[in-house]
Amino acid sequence: MIDANIAALLYLISGVLFILALRGLSSPRTASRGNTFGMVGMGIAIVTTLLVASPSDWLSWLLIIAGLGLGGAIGAYMARTVKMTDMPQLVAAFHSLVGLAAVFVAAAALYAPEAFGIGVPGAIHAQALVEMSIGVAIGAFTFTGSVIAFAKLNGNMSGKPIILPFRHYIHIALGVAIIALVWAFTLSADPWLFWAITILALILGGLMIIPIGGADMPVVVSMLNSYSGWAAAGIGFTLGNTALIITGALVGSSGAILSYIMCKAMNRSFISVILGGFGGDTSSAAGGVEDDRPVKQGAADDAAFLMKNAGKVIIVPGYGMRRPGPARFA
Repeated sequence: MIDANIAALLYLISGVLFILALRGLSSPRTASRGNTFGMVGMGIAIVTTLLVASPSDWLSWLLIIAGLGLGGAIGAYMARTVKMTDMPQLVAAFHSLVGLAAVFVAAAALYAPEAFGIGVPGAIHAQALVEMSIGVAIGAFTFTGSVIAFAKLNGNMSGKPIILPFRHYIHIALGVAIIALVWAFTLSADPWLFWAITILALILGGLMIIPIGGADMPVVVSMLNSYSGWAAAGIGFTLGNTALIITGALVGSSGAILSYIMCKAMNRSFISVILGGFGGDTSSAAGGVEDDRPVKQGAADDAAFLMKNAGKVIIVPGYGMRRPGPARFA
């Protein structure tokens, strides 16, 4: 077990590396270095957390090492085999796991609060209850929302908006109910209220993403990335883990900013997209309706000639591949 001051210093170093990673990922030329910073920072954070926890029995260490090994092996395999065109749905799947992890950690803190230093069963600190309930609500929302986004991007579900009657009223009612349950849970610490929050957040996450069309899914994935960061930050406060708070805040804020930039670039309303196509304009635009802009057709030799003489070439994976035919040039 290491000293608390040393642990705080190591967490600070990992936080700085995460910031440098985001900075590096802002440009293709420095993206590789940014990835390296991120991996080193995460490695430092994981080792520090293990040393701070220092389980006294060998079974706990065995479970931790087995979990790290299994998760690392699956992640390495997926990173090597996934196609670049499948990257958006892979990211959505990973976000769902982050949200699910937040739910599991919050549940563990609820049933074993003494292990987290937040009280004893039936007498958990009120501040921890607030952090726990917010973290589990965002995590559950992120999980089902990311699953729907994955299904739409992967073709398991239609990319067209699925419009439910009175959906906005349903969303508002579920949101108000979750807030009321969070308040009641903070006062009573009743486990049934905790799971009620979780179930309603799971339902709301799915209902909020279903009305959004496939064309807006990249923005949704980025926004879900932001939600997963805030869920991690909330659980970080519950655990008292500085690295988790820093990492979650960085992911949450950067994901929100990226989503806003993407909406601007795609001529979408940021509020409409994150609220499930509120108002209807975004939903209709997201439904994949083809426009009437002229399209030039040609053979592969024509494409090679155009690219050879072009000053800039933008490659959009999947564009124009809904049905076979000659090459298409916008």
